[in-house]
Amino acid sequence: MNVYPFIEAEQAGKHNVERACELLQLSRSAYYQHARGEQSTRDRVDAQLTEQIIAVHTASNGTYGAPRIHAELAAAGHRHGRKRIARRMRVAGVAGKSPRRWKTTTIPDPNAGSRPDLVERDFAVDPGAIDTRWCGDITYINTWEGWLYLATVIDLASRRVVGWAVADHLKTDLVDAALTDALARRRPADGLIFHSDRGCQAMPAKPSQSRRTDLLLEQQ
Repeated sequence: MNVYPFIEAEQAGKHNVERACELLQLSRSAYYQHARGEQSTRDRVDAQLTEQIIAVHTASNGTYGAPRIHAELAAAGHRHGRKRIARRMRVAGVAGKSPRRWKTTTIPDPNAGSRPDLVERDFAVDPGAIDTRWCGDITYINTWEGWLYLATVIDLASRRVVGWAVADHLKTDLVDAALTDALARRRPADGLIFHSDRGCQAMPAKPSQSRRTDLLLEQQ
Protein backbone atom coordinates (compact mmCIF):
# COMPACT_ATOMS: atom_id res chain seq x y z
CA MET A 1 0.00 0.00 0.00
CA ASN A 2 1.28 3.50 -0.85
CA VAL A 3 1.47 5.32 2.49
CA TYR A 4 2.93 8.57 1.17
CA PRO A 5 -0.44 10.26 0.43
CA PHE A 6 -1.48 9.76 4.06
CA ILE A 7 1.67 11.43 5.37
CA GLU A 8 1.33 14.21 2.81
CA ALA A 9 -2.20 14.83 4.06
CA GLU A 10 -0.93 15.00 7.63
CA GLN A 11 1.76 17.46 6.63
CA ALA A 12 -0.72 19.60 4.68
CA GLY A 13 -2.90 19.75 7.79
CA LYS A 14 0.11 20.89 9.82
CA HIS A 15 0.12 17.68 11.85
CA ASN A 16 3.07 15.72 13.17
CA VAL A 17 4.91 14.09 10.25
CA GLU A 18 7.21 12.17 12.57
CA ARG A 19 4.26 10.56 14.35
CA ALA A 20 2.57 9.70 11.04
CA CYS A 21 5.76 8.04 9.78
CA GLU A 22 6.05 6.10 13.01
CA LEU A 23 2.47 4.83 12.82
CA LEU A 24 2.88 3.83 9.16
CA GLN A 25 6.28 2.22 9.84
CA LEU A 26 8.16 4.48 7.44
CA SER A 27 11.32 6.44 8.14
CA ARG A 28 11.18 10.21 7.87
CA SER A 29 14.18 10.18 5.55
CA ALA A 30 12.33 7.89 3.15
CA TYR A 31 9.31 10.18 3.19
CA TYR A 32 11.37 13.31 2.51
CA GLN A 33 13.24 11.52 -0.26
CA HIS A 34 9.88 10.77 -1.83
CA ALA A 35 8.77 14.36 -1.33
CA ARG A 36 11.89 15.52 -3.22
CA GLY A 37 11.10 13.12 -6.04
CA GLU A 38 13.90 10.76 -5.08
CA GLN A 39 13.48 7.00 -4.76
CA SER A 40 14.36 5.71 -1.30
CA THR A 41 16.60 2.72 -0.73
CA ARG A 42 13.63 0.71 0.50
CA ASP A 43 11.64 1.58 -2.62
CA ARG A 44 14.51 0.42 -4.81
CA VAL A 45 14.81 -2.82 -2.86
CA ASP A 46 11.05 -3.34 -3.04
CA ALA A 47 11.11 -2.81 -6.82
CA GLN A 48 13.92 -5.34 -7.22
CA LEU A 49 12.19 -7.78 -4.88
CA THR A 50 8.94 -7.49 -6.84
CA GLU A 51 10.79 -8.33 -10.06
CA GLN A 52 12.35 -11.39 -8.41
CA ILE A 53 8.98 -12.49 -7.04
CA ILE A 54 7.34 -12.21 -10.45
CA ALA A 55 10.19 -14.16 -12.05
CA VAL A 56 9.88 -17.05 -9.55
CA HIS A 57 6.08 -16.99 -9.75
CA THR A 58 6.18 -17.11 -13.56
CA ALA A 59 8.70 -19.97 -13.54
CA SER A 60 6.30 -21.95 -11.31
CA ASN A 61 3.50 -21.50 -13.86
CA GLY A 62 1.69 -19.24 -11.40
CA THR A 63 1.42 -21.87 -8.67
CA TYR A 64 3.87 -20.68 -6.02
CA GLY A 65 2.59 -18.67 -3.06
CA ALA A 66 4.55 -16.62 -0.53
CA PRO A 67 6.05 -19.60 1.42
CA ARG A 68 7.54 -21.28 -1.66
CA ILE A 69 8.67 -18.04 -3.26
CA HIS A 70 10.32 -17.13 0.05
CA ALA A 71 12.11 -20.50 0.06
CA GLU A 72 13.27 -20.08 -3.56
CA LEU A 73 14.63 -16.59 -2.94
CA ALA A 74 16.32 -17.68 0.30
CA ALA A 75 18.01 -20.54 -1.54
CA ALA A 76 19.28 -17.99 -4.06
CA GLY A 77 20.75 -15.88 -1.27
CA HIS A 78 18.04 -13.19 -1.03
CA ARG A 79 17.28 -12.58 2.63
CA HIS A 80 13.78 -11.15 2.85
CA GLY A 81 11.06 -11.93 5.36
CA ARG A 82 8.11 -14.01 4.23
CA LYS A 83 5.65 -11.33 5.34
CA ARG A 84 7.46 -8.76 3.21
CA ILE A 85 7.30 -11.07 0.22
CA ALA A 86 3.58 -11.61 0.85
CA ARG A 87 3.04 -7.82 0.93
CA ARG A 88 4.92 -7.31 -2.32
CA MET A 89 2.88 -10.09 -3.91
CA ARG A 90 -0.37 -8.39 -2.92
CA VAL A 91 0.83 -5.06 -4.31
CA ALA A 92 1.85 -6.75 -7.57
CA GLY A 93 -1.41 -8.69 -7.79
CA VAL A 94 0.40 -12.04 -7.65
CA ALA A 95 -1.06 -15.05 -5.83
CA GLY A 96 -0.31 -18.73 -5.64
CA LYS A 97 -2.61 -21.62 -6.39
CA SER A 98 -3.26 -24.60 -4.16
CA PRO A 99 -5.00 -27.80 -5.24
CA ARG A 100 -8.54 -28.00 -3.98
CA ARG A 101 -9.24 -30.91 -1.72
CA TRP A 102 -11.83 -33.04 -3.45
CA LYS A 103 -14.15 -35.68 -2.17
CA THR A 104 -16.25 -37.77 -4.53
CA THR A 105 -19.79 -38.01 -3.20
CA THR A 106 -21.81 -39.21 -6.19
CA ILE A 107 -20.87 -42.36 -8.09
CA PRO A 108 -23.39 -43.42 -10.77
CA ASP A 109 -24.56 -46.99 -10.42
CA PRO A 110 -24.43 -48.60 -13.90
CA ASN A 111 -26.86 -51.30 -12.78
CA ALA A 112 -29.50 -48.91 -11.46
CA GLY A 113 -32.84 -49.04 -13.19
CA SER A 114 -34.07 -46.10 -15.22
CA ARG A 115 -36.79 -43.94 -13.63
CA PRO A 116 -39.21 -41.58 -15.38
CA ASP A 117 -38.45 -37.87 -15.25
CA LEU A 118 -41.47 -36.72 -13.26
CA VAL A 119 -40.39 -33.07 -13.12
CA GLU A 120 -39.75 -33.09 -16.89
CA ARG A 121 -36.55 -31.03 -16.42
CA ASP A 122 -38.64 -28.14 -15.12
CA PHE A 123 -36.60 -26.47 -12.39
CA ALA A 124 -38.10 -22.99 -12.81
CA VAL A 125 -39.13 -20.82 -9.87
CA ASP A 126 -42.91 -20.80 -9.50
CA PRO A 127 -44.57 -19.11 -6.47
CA GLY A 128 -47.78 -20.97 -7.24
CA ALA A 129 -46.16 -24.40 -7.02
CA ILE A 130 -44.69 -24.37 -3.52
CA ASP A 131 -44.21 -27.83 -2.00
CA THR A 132 -44.99 -29.70 -5.19
CA ARG A 133 -41.44 -30.38 -6.43
CA TRP A 134 -38.47 -30.96 -4.16
CA CYS A 135 -34.94 -31.92 -5.03
CA GLY A 136 -32.14 -33.26 -2.90
CA ASP A 137 -28.39 -33.61 -2.93
CA ILE A 138 -25.47 -34.43 -0.67
CA THR A 139 -22.40 -32.29 -0.20
CA TYR A 140 -19.41 -32.58 2.06
CA ILE A 141 -17.61 -30.37 4.59
CA ASN A 142 -14.00 -30.91 5.59
CA THR A 143 -13.63 -30.49 9.37
CA TRP A 144 -10.79 -31.00 11.84
CA GLU A 145 -12.33 -34.34 12.82
CA GLY A 146 -12.86 -35.60 9.26
CA TRP A 147 -15.49 -35.38 6.53
CA LEU A 148 -18.98 -34.28 7.49
CA TYR A 149 -21.80 -34.96 5.03
CA LEU A 150 -24.75 -32.62 4.55
CA ALA A 151 -27.98 -33.76 2.88
CA THR A 152 -30.39 -31.03 1.82
CA VAL A 153 -33.93 -30.90 0.47
CA ILE A 154 -34.76 -27.80 -1.61
CA ASP A 155 -38.15 -26.63 -2.82
CA LEU A 156 -37.66 -26.05 -6.57
CA ALA A 157 -40.45 -23.48 -6.70
CA SER A 158 -38.94 -21.17 -4.07
CA ARG A 159 -35.29 -22.32 -3.93
CA ARG A 160 -35.73 -22.58 -0.17
CA VAL A 161 -34.01 -25.28 1.88
CA VAL A 162 -36.95 -27.06 3.49
CA GLY A 163 -35.05 -29.86 5.19
CA TRP A 164 -31.54 -30.97 6.00
CA ALA A 165 -29.48 -33.43 7.99
CA VAL A 166 -25.79 -34.01 8.73
CA ALA A 167 -23.84 -37.16 9.53
CA ASP A 168 -20.37 -38.66 9.34
CA HIS A 169 -21.52 -41.28 6.84
CA LEU A 170 -23.23 -41.54 3.45
CA LYS A 171 -25.80 -44.17 4.31
CA THR A 172 -29.42 -43.98 3.20
CA ASP A 173 -30.33 -42.92 6.73
CA LEU A 174 -28.78 -39.50 6.03
CA VAL A 175 -31.08 -38.78 3.07
CA ASP A 176 -34.04 -40.24 4.94
CA ALA A 177 -33.36 -37.92 7.88
CA ALA A 178 -33.29 -34.89 5.57
CA LEU A 179 -36.58 -35.92 3.94
CA THR A 180 -38.17 -36.58 7.32
CA ASP A 181 -37.06 -33.14 8.49
CA ALA A 182 -38.56 -31.50 5.38
CA LEU A 183 -41.86 -33.35 5.73
CA ALA A 184 -42.14 -32.42 9.40
CA ARG A 185 -41.45 -28.76 8.68
CA ARG A 186 -43.62 -28.30 5.56
CA ARG A 187 -46.44 -30.88 5.82
CA PRO A 188 -46.93 -30.98 2.03
CA ALA A 189 -50.06 -32.31 0.33
CA ASP A 190 -50.15 -35.66 -1.42
CA GLY A 191 -48.53 -35.84 -4.85
CA LEU A 192 -45.22 -34.20 -3.97
CA ILE A 193 -42.33 -35.17 -6.27
CA PHE A 194 -38.85 -35.60 -4.82
CA HIS A 195 -36.12 -35.39 -7.45
CA SER A 196 -32.56 -36.59 -6.92
CA ASP A 197 -29.68 -38.03 -8.92
CA ARG A 198 -28.84 -41.69 -9.29
CA GLY A 199 -25.77 -41.50 -7.07
CA CYS A 200 -24.64 -44.59 -5.22
CA GLN A 201 -22.01 -43.97 -2.52
CA ALA A 202 -20.20 -47.28 -2.99
CA MET A 203 -22.75 -49.04 -0.83
CA PRO A 204 -26.07 -50.77 -1.53
CA ALA A 205 -29.09 -48.52 -1.27
CA LYS A 206 -31.59 -49.55 1.36
CA PRO A 207 -35.30 -48.77 1.20
CA SER A 208 -36.48 -46.23 3.74
CA GLN A 209 -38.94 -47.50 6.33
CA SER A 210 -40.20 -44.08 7.45
CA ARG A 211 -40.86 -42.40 4.12
CA ARG A 212 -44.43 -41.27 3.49
CA THR A 213 -46.37 -43.47 1.10
CA ASP A 214 -47.79 -40.44 -0.72
CA LEU A 215 -44.29 -39.12 -1.56
CA LEU A 216 -43.57 -39.79 -5.24
CA LEU A 217 -39.87 -40.53 -5.31
CA GLU A 218 -37.84 -40.18 -8.45
CA GLN A 219 -34.25 -41.18 -9.10
CA GLN A 220 -32.94 -39.21 -12.10
